This record gives sequence, structure tokens and C-alpha cells, in this order.
Amino acid sequence: MNNHHDPIILDHMATLAESVRSRALTLLEDQELTVSDLCAVLQLPQSTVSRHLKTLLDRGWVDSRPDGTRRLYHATVAGQDPAVQELWGLTRIEIDRSPAGRADRQRLASVLAQGRSRSREFFDASSDRWDAIRDELFGTHFYLFALVGLLPSDQIVADLGCGTGTVAEALAPFVRRVIGVDASPPMLDLAGRRLERFDNVELRHGDLESLPVETGQVDIATMILVLHLLEQPELAIREAARALRPGGQILIVDMLPHNRAEYQMEKGHVWLGFSENTIKEFLVNTGFDDVRFKLLPPAPEAKGPSLFTVSAHLRSENK
Repeated sequence: MNNHHDPIILDHMATLAESVRSRALTLLEDQELTVSDLCAVLQLPQSTVSRHLKTLLDRGWVDSRPDGTRRLYHATVAGQDPAVQELWGLTRIEIDRSPAGRADRQRLASVLAQGRSRSREFFDASSDRWDAIRDELFGTHFYLFALVGLLPSDQIVADLGCGTGTVAEALAPFVRRVIGVDASPPMLDLAGRRLERFDNVELRHGDLESLPVETGQVDIATMILVLHLLEQPELAIREAARALRPGGQILIVDMLPHNRAEYQMEKGHVWLGFSENTIKEFLVNTGFDDVRFKLLPPAPEAKGPSLFTVSAHLRSENK
């Protein structure tokens, strides 16, 4: 080692010469630990461990981060000067070979196992209540929004009948671009306010039977609870097919057939739902294949008719 590094090396040698600090640093190199964890492994009182940790913190050998009411410590050896890393490598070999180092590793394994055991005990005891605990903490549908992340990030999605923008809001963080189309200016105004934080969302006014979207412009088209509002749902599906690239995908969610005729007067519905055969016929006649139809499980609080989802791919020869 050259003279340029001597003062630095001597300073770090003094830091590592104390075996407690070197043993603690060895433990913190592969995982984060609390002061209590280190006390249990090193078999030393908290005051002693905290004093040595402060020295390691001051000399830049460890760092820490808050985690709730506790603080987790970890080694920062990788960020040290190459000569200092060489010094640490030699020190680590000596600690690993020492009886104290071997005993530390055994006690560390026990401490980590106890942590895993406490976690397993909680989930074992809470299994019958876990769904309620999770929903209380995180809501009931967070994982459904997360699943949108499975979409390829380069996709352009047309949200047809976008309404107030709830679907576009879920899609925008995960795809390249979202084009929202709706025939209602007030709905588009609400969607605009909801989606103003996204720079990859464009809202367009227009009818679904005559889309303001270029041919072959989008990869995915969604039609969520809109087909029953249209006089000619098959024409809207045909327009969606025109806007899709060859091989593009459509996703439809709508109601199964029901007898709530009041919906036509009170809610502006034109169709009282669609049967599986009807919706599949619309898609196949329009040039889609690989049609997959599934019933959606009803939410406990839902009061409306049962829903289905259907997806399909546009046949390549259509374009």
C-alpha cells in the first residue's frame, strides 16, 4: 500500500482493531439487523453495542434506515476505497476463522429463525381472519390494479366509453399511451380532472360507433359497461376492430341478461344484458377469434345484475 493511503488505512485499522466492531460489521454485511438483534448475537448489553455502532456510523462503515419504531443497520463496505476494502477482506477472514465469529454465525441463524417463526405464528393464527385484515389495511381491490402491471409497457390502449376515467387511471401508469373516448362532454370533463397528472393520456369526444381513432392505431381496446348503452353494439365492436392493429386484443365487461326493465327508463340502458352466445357471435362476426368468456364473481355489496368479461384477438387477415 502506498503512502497516500497510509493515514486512511491507519485510521480504519484502528476502527477494525476492536473485535466487537469487526464482528458487528461481519454480521451487517449480508443482512440488515436492529440493535436488539446485534445484542442477542454478540451477547453484549445495548449500551456497548450502540457505542460501537456509533463509531462505525461515524467512520462510514455502516448506515441505517428507520423501519417503523425501530432502526435497521447495514454495512457499507462496498462503497469504501479499494485499499480499505482490501483491509476489510483480510479482517473478515480472521473474524470468520475465529471461535467468536463461528459462534456469532450460529446465534445469528437462531435470531433470524426466531423472526421467521414469529411471522409464521402470526399468519398461522390469523389465517381465518387474514382476508379481513388485508382488506382493512389495503382495501379490497389493490391487487387487481397491480395486475395491470403485467401488460407490456409499450402498449397503446383505447378505453372506449371511458366515462369519468377510472379504467384509464388504472391503465396509465403501466402502458405507453391511453386514448379515452366518450360521447358525453360532462363525463370527459370529470375524466380530464381525474387524469390531469398523466402525460400519456389523451381524451377524445366521439361516438363508439364512429371512433375518432385512426385505423390500426391501438394494441388493446377496452369496453367496460358500455355496450348495453348502445343501439348498435356490434357496430361499436366493428369500430374497435378497425382501430386495433392486427392481432390486437379487445376486453369487454358487461351485464348478463336480466329482467330489470326499469333500467331502460331510469338509467338509459338500451340492452338488458347480453348472453354468452350473443356476445361471442358479435365478436366472431367482426373478425375476432380466441374468444374467452368468463363470469365475474359478484361483490358482496353489489346490487346490480351479474357481470361477465370476454376477451378476444383480432384475426391478422382482417387488416
